[in-house]
Amino acid sequence: MSYTAKDYSKLIGMEGFSEILLKNHFTLYQGYVTNSNKVLDLLGQMLKEDKAGTPEYAELKRRLGWEFNGMRLHEYYFENLGGKSPLDKSGKLAKKLEENFGTYEAWEKDFKATGAMRGIGWVVLYQDMTNGRLINFWINEHDVSHPAGCNPLLIMDVFEHAFMIDYGLKRPDYIAAFFKNIDWSAVEGRLK
Repeated sequence: MSYTAKDYSKLIGMEGFSEILLKNHFTLYQGYVTNSNKVLDLLGQMLKEDKAGTPEYAELKRRLGWEFNGMRLHEYYFENLGGKSPLDKSGKLAKKLEENFGTYEAWEKDFKATGAMRGIGWVVLYQDMTNGRLINFWINEHDVSHPAGCNPLLIMDVFEHAFMIDYGLKRPDYIAAFFKNIDWSAVEGRLK
């Protein structure tokens, strides 16, 4: 079973994101989908050929996390964009944010500060499935730093490709544009 790149062209025209930035980002995402399929196919072929004990198999197995998470994180990211309404302050998500951070504003301050940190990566609001707690995490690379047993709710890409065409080094301006476009219903729909 192969993965197929999803069509996110409905996001074109979103305030604060140029068409060229989005189209480049979609192309990058499509590369992760293609490479996830290639790596999975090669691993399957190597397994059939009894090459599972080889260094090549081991390296491909390690590479799979990068390609697969690159695909999936971009899907979460694009799917939590395109919103036009603010967070429903009386909804389940707002209540959980207040319960865990004191106020929505305190959560937003922490999420934005995490996104403004130096370096490449992702900011993810995770729900710890053992107790329901919400925590903002910095994910340095696609395949490392993900907290085990947690559910991703809100994903913000802070690799340069997500903002440099439009914002140069002004990452806070990109983060502000991201916040104007969050699809809060998609985020709240991920809450378990």
